[in-house]
Amino acid sequence: MTGRDPMPLILHIETATNVCSVALAGDGQLLSLRESTIRNSHAAVITRLIDEVMQSSNRELNALDAIAVSKGPGSYTGLRIGVATAKGLCYALDKPLIAIPTLQAMAFGIQKSKVKNQKSKFEVLFCPMIDARRMEVYYALYDINGKEMRDTRAEIIHEDSFSDLLADHTILFGGDGSRKCREVLKSKENAVFIDDFEASAQFMISLAKEKFERQEFEDLAYFEPFYLKDFIAAKARVKGLL
Repeated sequence: MTGRDPMPLILHIETATNVCSVALAGDGQLLSLRESTIRNSHAAVITRLIDEVMQSSNRELNALDAIAVSKGPGSYTGLRIGVATAKGLCYALDKPLIAIPTLQAMAFGIQKSKVKNQKSKFEVLFCPMIDARRMEVYYALYDINGKEMRDTRAEIIHEDSFSDLLADHTILFGGDGSRKCREVLKSKENAVFIDDFEASAQFMISLAKEKFERQEFEDLAYFEPFYLKDFIAAKARVKGLL
């Protein structure tokens, strides 16, 4: 395809969780989406998924106006793969990089996908959660207008978590981190858990378009993922040694 695409044509990359997701959007509209839910496969599949979304839409990489990447928090390895891929494409194609907070995009996805069917007499809040290993989750809280009501944090969720808000709000929880919190919070009347909701590159589209229109781009030389917590490598265990 040699002509220019509708502005802006943006490639979106989401690798912060177990889902490896790539979406292509033109002028804020989804053109193609490819995803893999195979664990620990991001490095092996991400290039193929990018090729597939471009080919299925009959677009070429040099026609892109920008590349958007989910910046975290999330999986250390997943974020490294996604950001390295996005930055590599930006360098090679001389295109700007847009960084999207992972939890903000997930909150948009929860609202877009599920809130229509959710009736409540209380104000609704959205709580995307990502599994942070052990008993912790990464989460943030957003209102229906996308305003952050509680900043991004890593916490161990207990039965009193969110009690102050659940008294007069309905909170919709979604993401792989919410599954391990469900048992703890299931007695809370206003806690609603969205089954099978996962992070996806398609939820980044409107946020990326807004940033593109504001020319809010990252410095390729200095941009790093938002890990929230330091990476701690597991120690190798050798039989017979401590």
